Amino acid sequence: MRRLKLIALASAASALAHAAHAAAPATTWAYAAKTGVGASYEAYVDGAYKPGGPTGAVSKVWFSIADGVLTETMYGLIHEAQIKQMRIAVQTPTGLAVEGADTTAKTEYLHVDAAGRPLSPAYKITTTDKQGRFVIEKRIFTDPDRDSLFVRVTVKALKGPVTPTVVLEPHMANTGGGDAGAASTTALTAFEGKAHLSLKGAKPFAKASASVLHDGDALTGLKATTTSAKGAIVLTVTLPTVAQEATFDFALGFGPDAKTADASASATLKTGYAEVLARFNGEGERVGWEDYLASLSELHRLREASEDGGKLVQASALMLKVQEDRTHAGALIASLSNPWGDTVDATQSSTGYKAVWPRDFYQCAMALAALGDQQTPLAAFHYLPTVQVGPKTPGNTGAGGWFLQKSHVDGTPEWVGVQLDQTAMPIMLGWKLWKLGWLPEAELKAYYGRMLKPAADFLVKGGKVGLGWNSATITPPFTQQERWEEQGGYSPSTTAAVIAGLVVAGDIAEAAGDQASATLYRQTADDYSAKVEARMVTTQGAFGDGHYYLRLNSDQDPNNKSPVEERNGQAAVPEDKMLDAGFLELVRYGVRRADDPAIVASLPKIDDQAMQDLYRVRYDFTFPGETGSFPGWRRYGVDGYGEDVKTGANYGEGGQMRPGQRGRVWPIFTGERGHYELALAGLSGKPDAAAVKTIRDTYVRAMELFANDGLLIPEQVWDGVGAESPHGYARGEGTDSATPLAWSHAEYVKLLRSVSDGQVWDSYAPVKARFAR
Repeated sequence: MRRLKLIALASAASALAHAAHAAAPATTWAYAAKTGVGASYEAYVDGAYKPGGPTGAVSKVWFSIADGVLTETMYGLIHEAQIKQMRIAVQTPTGLAVEGADTTAKTEYLHVDAAGRPLSPAYKITTTDKQGRFVIEKRIFTDPDRDSLFVRVTVKALKGPVTPTVVLEPHMANTGGGDAGAASTTALTAFEGKAHLSLKGAKPFAKASASVLHDGDALTGLKATTTSAKGAIVLTVTLPTVAQEATFDFALGFGPDAKTADASASATLKTGYAEVLARFNGEGERVGWEDYLASLSELHRLREASEDGGKLVQASALMLKVQEDRTHAGALIASLSNPWGDTVDATQSSTGYKAVWPRDFYQCAMALAALGDQQTPLAAFHYLPTVQVGPKTPGNTGAGGWFLQKSHVDGTPEWVGVQLDQTAMPIMLGWKLWKLGWLPEAELKAYYGRMLKPAADFLVKGGKVGLGWNSATITPPFTQQERWEEQGGYSPSTTAAVIAGLVVAGDIAEAAGDQASATLYRQTADDYSAKVEARMVTTQGAFGDGHYYLRLNSDQDPNNKSPVEERNGQAAVPEDKMLDAGFLELVRYGVRRADDPAIVASLPKIDDQAMQDLYRVRYDFTFPGETGSFPGWRRYGVDGYGEDVKTGANYGEGGQMRPGQRGRVWPIFTGERGHYELALAGLSGKPDAAAVKTIRDTYVRAMELFANDGLLIPEQVWDGVGAESPHGYARGEGTDSATPLAWSHAEYVKLLRSVSDGQVWDSYAPVKARFAR
C-alpha cells in the first residue's frame, strides 16, 4: 500500500536534520489500532447523497475509537478530522489517572441481534482503572439527522469519590495547529477556517478551560484557568465529583460556522439519547443501520459460512459501508485511520488512509457486491471517473486513461505513481456488475467510451505520463509501481489484473460494437500471458530447488539476480531473495490453473518457516482457547513497512527510515491463500465438503481470530520478531499500522462468499476459459 508517505512529505534536508532521537512532534494524530469506527447509515437518493430520501438529512460525521478513547472524528469530507481525541482524566484519592495510559479497555456493540451480531456501529466502551478505583462507560454514536456525535458517559467510583475531567484535543480543519478555542459554562468551542465544533452537555458546566498545548502533553490543560487559546489547543470540562455513580450526556456538534455547530449539538441533546440511538439503529419505523443489513441479500448465507456465527461478517458489512464518503457517493476509502498516528506529526494536513486507492476501492466494491449490496458497488463504479487521469485532471500534460495512485475523495490528486492493476480493476468491476445484471448494458456502453476504453488502451499502449513529479514513460505490462507502491517492474499480481482487465475489456468492447479494440485487447492479453513465466519465474533462485515466482523483476531476465530497489530502510537485495505470494492472483483471476507447475513450485518457498526472518514470509499463530495453529503471511520478504526490530519504534518515527524496520503479517494474505486452496479443491468440479471444511477451519477462522474485540480486522498483526513494541502486542494482535483496513474486511467477506458458492467470487470466467482450462 501507501508506503512512502512519511518520507515523501519531508524534504531531504529536513530528513537529515532529524537526530536519531528526534524530539516528538508538537502534536500528533491518535493511535491507529482502532477498536471501533462509526457513522450513520444514509440512503442514496438517485445514486447520490442528498436530503429527501428515507433517511432524511445527510449526516457527515465519522468517529473512531482506540485504547478506550474517542479518537479522530471527521466532519465534512471523510478525511477531514476535527478532533484528535477526547479522554477523561480522573482525580482519585490516591492520584490522577487518565483513560488510555492508566486503564484497560473493552469494546462492545450497543445494538446486537439475538446471536450477538452487531446491528449498527454504535459502541459501548468500558475503561477500567488499573488500580481498581473507577470504571467509565461511554456510549458513542452519531446523530443521523445532524452533523453531531452523541457521547453518554457513566462514571463509577469504586474506592472513594472521584472527580472526572473531559479533555478534548481539537484538530480542526485536519491539522493539530492553527485552532482558536474558547470555554464557557455552556460549551467548549473551536474553529479553524470554516470548520467549527461545539461540545455541549445536557447540563451547564461548572468549570471549563481552554489552553495552549505544552510540550505535546494535553494533560497540562488540567491546570489551566484560561478560557480562550489559539494554536495547538486543549479544551477541558471538569465534571461534578462522583461519590458512587453518575451519568453525563454530551453532544459534539459541527458546522461551517459557530451558530450551526452549536445548534447541531443542542438539537441532538434535546432529541435525547434514546431517540437518537433508535434513529441511528433504524429501530421500528425509523430507517437506519438495521435496514441496510436487511437489504444485503447474501448476508444470511455468508453468516452460515463463517466460523463465529456471523459476528465478523456482519461487522464487516458495517465497516465497509461506514468507510464511504457522504458527499461523493461511492467514494470508498482504505481506512479511517492515520497509520502509526501516535508518532506522526499532525501540524500538517494529512489524509493518512482516509483516501481513495482504486485497488482497495475495487476490493471493497467487490465485497459489498458479494454481500448482495447492489447500490454501493454501482455508486462506486459511477464514481470512478472522478479519479481517472485525463484532459480535465488539473496539471495533467501527459497520457490519460490510468487511475490516480491515491486521491482525496473529491478527486484531488495526492500521489501520482502509475500502478497498472489500479487501471485494470475498474474495468474488472464494470464487467462484474454488468454480468450480475446490475449495470445496464446501455450504461456500460456509455462508460466504455468515457472511462473503460481509455483505461484498456493504456494497458495496451501505456504512454508518457505528465502529472506532478511523474514524467515516466509506461510500457505495459511493466508497471511503475506494483501493488505495494514501492518498486517498478514485472509483477505477477499486477500482471494478473492487467491480463484479466484486458480480457473482460474485450467483452465490453464487443458489446459496444468496437470489434477492432476487442481483438486488440484479447491479443495483448494473450501476449502478456505467454510471457509470464519467462519474465517472472526464476529457475536459478536462492531458495529450495531454485524454481519459483519472483515478487518483482526489473528486466526481462528472472535469473540474473538484479537488485530490487531499496525501500523503507531495507537495503537492496537480489530479486530472487524477495518472495511474496502475489502469484496467487494469477489463479484468483483465472490466468493460471491452481495446479500450474510454477504456481505449485512456488508455494513451498513462501511457506518455509525455517527461512531466516529477513526473507521469511509465513508465520503461524496460536490463540488461547483455539485448537491448532493458523497461518499468516507478510507482504513479502525484506519488507520494511513496520516497527523496528531493534528498538520497537513505529515505522518512520521521527521522519526517518531505519534498517531495522520490519513489515509484519497481513490478514489479507490468509484470505488470499484460502481462495487459492478453494480454487485448487475445485479443479475437477465443485469442492467436496471436507475440503470446504478445512478452508473454513483454517483460513476463515484465522481471519476471525486476527480481529480485535471490536470485530475490526487490522492491516498488520504482530509476528513477535525483534524488540517489543511499546504497546506490548501479543502475537497475532493488530499493530499500530491501521485498523480497520477495509481491504482486510473485504477479503474476509469475499472468502465467505467464495466458500458459500463453492468457487472463487472474483474469478473471471472468460479469463479462465482462455488461459486456465
